[in-house]
Amino acid sequence: MKLGLFMMPLHDPQRDYTQVLQEDREAILLAEKLGYEEAWVGEHYSARTEPIPDPLQFMATLIPVTKSIKFGTSVINMPQHHPAQVAGNCAMFDHLAEGRFIMGIGPGGLGSDFELFKVMDKNRSEMMVEAIDIVHRIWSSDPPYRIPGKYWDITIDNSYQPRLGIGPMLKPFQKPYPPLAVSAMSPSSATARLAGERGWGLVSANFMPVGHAKTHWEQYCAGCEAAHRRPDRGQWRLARTILVGESDAETAEYLANEKSSIGWYYAYLRDNLATYKLLKIFKPQESIPDEAVTIRKCIEWMVIHGSPKRVLDQLVALVDEVGYFGTLLLTHKDWDQPRLHKRSMTLLAEDVMPKLNQHLARRRAAE
Repeated sequence: MKLGLFMMPLHDPQRDYTQVLQEDREAILLAEKLGYEEAWVGEHYSARTEPIPDPLQFMATLIPVTKSIKFGTSVINMPQHHPAQVAGNCAMFDHLAEGRFIMGIGPGGLGSDFELFKVMDKNRSEMMVEAIDIVHRIWSSDPPYRIPGKYWDITIDNSYQPRLGIGPMLKPFQKPYPPLAVSAMSPSSATARLAGERGWGLVSANFMPVGHAKTHWEQYCAGCEAAHRRPDRGQWRLARTILVGESDAETAEYLANEKSSIGWYYAYLRDNLATYKLLKIFKPQESIPDEAVTIRKCIEWMVIHGSPKRVLDQLVALVDEVGYFGTLLLTHKDWDQPRLHKRSMTLLAEDVMPKLNQHLARRRAAE
């Protein structure tokens, strides 16, 4: 099982923006040093709490100072972009990164962005599929381009001048194109089924109970079956909030403070989901009343924490519940206590993951 880093990123909006960007870069550089294999960065235009509008631009600053870590967008919200812009920007980034790129796409998830880009009442899932199909057609063909669609029409015809090299769009470094992944968070997610049908990678979000992730894999398999495709658990990534400390007591004390960055993270998401009547995403059982979704319960349902031994035990239990998945994604949080969070990243990579992989190897050998 591989280890990666996932960041929305989510920060206290009162913090200095330049410092926040430096901290997020530092987290990815530390991940590279510790052997994390992937770093995923989100896209949000209209939230000071989630302050990276262009993950490609942000990650491009890290290409020259890293050697092995792969960069994933989590995600490019396709309905909010013209497909030709996405095709050009992603192709260029893929060349800059020399193939260290995973293209994460989605229909969007921030209400203020929906309003900003006037897609609130649109079928955003349908737009996402049309947009990525257009991107792939651009990458797999040459001009003249005549790609009609319901939401976008792509044409370079009369202005095509092959002698001058005018008209062709960039193709990516990876052939035929970069690997694709989508994220899922709702129980029995239709997006997870779509990923199976299309052969895309699947990222299950961290801000949901583990039981929802199990339904994601079930839907992914249903999609694979419909497309006569064999499911590959290596294509499944599971994001989790994990805090590894020197002792169980240390992490318990930190999490008891609901104003900690992890407590604040779940308070922010809870209140945002409640606005759109989506608190079911947080609930292990749908019958749980909304008022019972407290910060303490969110931490109980969705946070893995403790000493390296306790975290290892919880990760083994996680695999027992949902089955094997290819990559564990640690969700980055605001570094309210930098030493604590950096040490957690280190202990997870150097202590917990080697033992988890030894356990999984022994289990497979015994099967």
